[in-house]
Amino acid sequence: MNKKALSILLRARMKPNDRPNLSLSPLPLTNAASKMQQQNSNSLEKKSPEDGNSASNHSGNSESEFNRVHASMHSAISLNKTEVLDDVLNNFSEGYFTLSYENRRKLLIVLARDYDLNRSQVRELIKQYLGLELPTDKAQVSGSEEEGLFSSFYRIERNLRHALQPVYEVLFDRLNTHPGGLRFLSILRADILSILVEENIASLRALDSYLKEKLITWLSPAALELHQITWDDPASLLEKIVAYEAVHPISNLLDLKRRLGIGRRCFGYLHPAIPGEPLIFIEVALMENVAQTIQEVLWDSPPIPESEATSALFYSISSTQPGLAGINLGKFLIKRVVKLVKREMPHISTFATLSPIPGFMTWLLSKLASQTVLSEGDMSQPVAEGSGSTFYENILKPDEEEALMSLPKDIATGKNGMEVLFNLFASTSYKWIHSPEILSALKPLLMRLCARYLLQEKKRGKALDSVANFHLQNGAMVERINWMADLSEKGLSQSGGIMVNYVYSLDNIEEYAHSYFSNGIIQASSDIRRYVEPQSDK
Repeated sequence: MNKKALSILLRARMKPNDRPNLSLSPLPLTNAASKMQQQNSNSLEKKSPEDGNSASNHSGNSESEFNRVHASMHSAISLNKTEVLDDVLNNFSEGYFTLSYENRRKLLIVLARDYDLNRSQVRELIKQYLGLELPTDKAQVSGSEEEGLFSSFYRIERNLRHALQPVYEVLFDRLNTHPGGLRFLSILRADILSILVEENIASLRALDSYLKEKLITWLSPAALELHQITWDDPASLLEKIVAYEAVHPISNLLDLKRRLGIGRRCFGYLHPAIPGEPLIFIEVALMENVAQTIQEVLWDSPPIPESEATSALFYSISSTQPGLAGINLGKFLIKRVVKLVKREMPHISTFATLSPIPGFMTWLLSKLASQTVLSEGDMSQPVAEGSGSTFYENILKPDEEEALMSLPKDIATGKNGMEVLFNLFASTSYKWIHSPEILSALKPLLMRLCARYLLQEKKRGKALDSVANFHLQNGAMVERINWMADLSEKGLSQSGGIMVNYVYSLDNIEEYAHSYFSNGIIQASSDIRRYVEPQSDK
């Protein structure tokens, strides 16, 4: 595809948040030429029988088709003839892509249950192991005697290690070394995850966990190539950047060119087994100061000369593979990009992000809803899930309550401040952003509550917000929150327009990551802590 074709694609097909579903590809492993085209034309959605009018869909729903693919999967696991193994793996992958949603689900459950480990064998080996007796006095046993006494231990331990490997490991290992197999495994896991969203099937969750660990090993940083993506890259690669940009959708060809031009960088991780498609990519803006709004990065005045930049701002990081969810490739990508930029541009002294806060408004609305129930004294009503509230807490200060209750009633309605706040943010019209009076009343309380959300609201000892947790576990600190930083509909609905700067301090990355991982300690600047810490009277 040339640049002209890409331009046509952008004009004809680009819509905000349109992203191809990788689990929809109907192609065999070795046919890579038209993957992107095919991905957009197929669906893993559940279909009713009357929807399956096409021949392929009808075939994919049939019992005979399921049995055929099941047989090819079994052969891919059990056959030892290497000369026919490639054909068998291709037959399995081709057959898998012809299956309907229900038959894919059925096959994956069969794989999880029927090709698991042999627990009877494991139990017998454990019984044998527990029956062995350790030498009571090792000091009186010579080296050769000790080897003989422990030989039974070594033998059973070796057999246990083998028995604890599920049979489906053979399929995963064979696909990994097969051309296109790693991509297929990613698609397979994407399908598994989509099923687990709807059904908590223990055997399938165990299968997913095992496959995830395999993928983590195969996608180690040593196996990945850091590639700077430029306007000179093939249009097929640039199309994927457009398609998978998840944070700030690329609106047109000019927007794409700007993000790859002067004062901007885009880096991606490539894997030899998935050529021409970054697994994850990050967009960087070279700036004089750390930006406070996304408008500064995307749309404002032309970028400054790169020689005058002192800050590298990471403003978007996107994964292209749903099947790699939960595998932290971004951690290694950020660290390698920081080192690369610092080496090429020593005058860059600050590495920061301008990040969304995707869970803030959901948390706040849940909090407000639960407090409204509790304030009315109706304990029979369930408290909103995710609010973390089982007792009444007026989350507003007296002056904030007063400011909200004094707002014009044509926009801000409610019996109390929390109800006013809930009604304002539950509406999708966002009229409040056009009223200076309402903005003035909202700013102090929203900034305070946002700081509380980022620094104090946790789940299992880690930051509740997913983006915050990502950057904190990578060694960043929370530097600053920015008012009205993203005025897009997505930005307003997720965080009331607030964005946050995380800073990666080169001297402290490992220390901060360790303290967060070990103890859940969130490093933050005094600028943001002032919102949540009591102010002493002077």
